[in-house]
Amino acid sequence: MKLLASLLMAAALAAPALSAVAADAAPAPAASKAPVKPDLAKGEATYGTVCVACHAADGNSTIAANPKLAQQHPEYLVKQLQEFKSGKRADPVMQGMAAMLSEDDMRNVSWWLASKAAKDGFAKDKDLVALGERIYRGGLQDRNIAACAGCHSPNGAGVPAQYPRLSGQHADYTVKQLNDFRAGKRGNSAQMTDVASKLNDREIRAVSDYIAGLR
Repeated sequence: MKLLASLLMAAALAAPALSAVAADAAPAPAASKAPVKPDLAKGEATYGTVCVACHAADGNSTIAANPKLAQQHPEYLVKQLQEFKSGKRADPVMQGMAAMLSEDDMRNVSWWLASKAAKDGFAKDKDLVALGERIYRGGLQDRNIAACAGCHSPNGAGVPAQYPRLSGQHADYTVKQLNDFRAGKRGNSAQMTDVASKLNDREIRAVSDYIAGLR
């Protein structure tokens, strides 16, 4: 009996020590990570190395085939860069550029570009302006084509974190994107694929030219 009592007493004394060891051995709960604030200085430096040749020093591309990026919603830019890098959005030039960027690089560049003022563009084809305005502002109801303004806002400013800014964008660039959506070459937006699939060449040119003059 004395032996049993001694063993029970030893076990009772050892239990707290074993609990402490177990607690030390258990992994600590993961601390929630606070979002990293974009570093605009690093963004500017990365942009100057990787992006400036095609998109100009301030993001206001002067080459009609290359998009203006200044004042674009940063969340949209990050998404596009991620999808270029993964191949979800196919473009041999941009895939090569995005491959060089880390997630931090993408965030820094995108927020730096969002801080730059976009320069106004202008429409060039007066014969198509009425059709372009009709499509952008009211859609084509007889063919179930929604108004662009519903997502991209009446002045083309877009909706932060949801729909990109279009105001002042080069018409040539917008034409190519709509053609690529229509042909299935650009497949990273089912919504835009559906819209573009219902537009003919003249309508694409008209709405793209109208967008270039929005402000």
